[in-house]
Amino acid sequence: MFGKVAVSVLAAVLAGCVPAPLEPRLSRGVPPADLAAACKGKEGWDDPAPPARLHGSTYYVGTCGITALLVATERGHVLIDGGTEKGGDLVAGNIRALGLDPRDVRWILSTHEHFDHAGGLAGLQRMTGAKVAAVPAAAAVLRSGKAAADDPQSGVLPPIAPVKVARILRDGDTIRLGSLTMVAHATPGHAPGSTSWVWRSCDVEGCRDIAYVDSVTAISDKQYRFTEHHDYVAAFRRSLDRIAALPCDMLITPHPSASGLFERLAGGLAADDGACRRYAERGRAGLAARLAQESAAK
Repeated sequence: MFGKVAVSVLAAVLAGCVPAPLEPRLSRGVPPADLAAACKGKEGWDDPAPPARLHGSTYYVGTCGITALLVATERGHVLIDGGTEKGGDLVAGNIRALGLDPRDVRWILSTHEHFDHAGGLAGLQRMTGAKVAAVPAAAAVLRSGKAAADDPQSGVLPPIAPVKVARILRDGDTIRLGSLTMVAHATPGHAPGSTSWVWRSCDVEGCRDIAYVDSVTAISDKQYRFTEHHDYVAAFRRSLDRIAALPCDMLITPHPSASGLFERLAGGLAADDGACRRYAERGRAGLAARLAQESAAK
């Protein structure tokens, strides 16, 4: 059995799919359906969730309410998002539960710079010694720990522990580690530093494009008006167009409920053709509703 698995994985790697799952990682973590069952009815940001292998060497290591992903390679691992400050410890615990060492994390990335997704990054950076990479808007907040003045939610965002950022990313830049290549797509809107990530993942059944796409909700504090920030709205709309066009065999979002991740895992349907396009359409509808609401209130 192992020989057949090894040959299938090798064939996928030679065909250009990356990264291949590594024995014995094929059996690490709970089955995806068990993750969905464990989180049924739970959306708390710090509700513990078991780690699970989603596809290839991509693992869910977050909580029931907040996604964090680990992509494992022979040369170390990449972690995307760290949850809240408390959630960061849960993320580290899930990495250990996979039988992996947090000190083997080489890069820490993020989807956006809000405390529910980036609050745990400073602690995880101390635990792992990993380098952090971020787009300019996110990097400024991560370094200072203070919300950006142009963030629609600025007035309600608590500070986070500052993070050392080693690399500033531009739209389309890549993070490479071993055979893994992760592409950064700047998708500002929900936050100024919103970033979506795409990479190729392979297992014995084939290869898929994983799209970890940032939030697309147009929400704000009580003072902010999207109708008064035309450039920001235009950038938001461009981001939604970009998201709709991403390679997207499997959509994952920072809040798993936003893309029905656990429901799809429970039904064995994690892959979903057209998911990024539909996700972008919901974002466009939400932005249009918010703009209409503001205009009607004038």
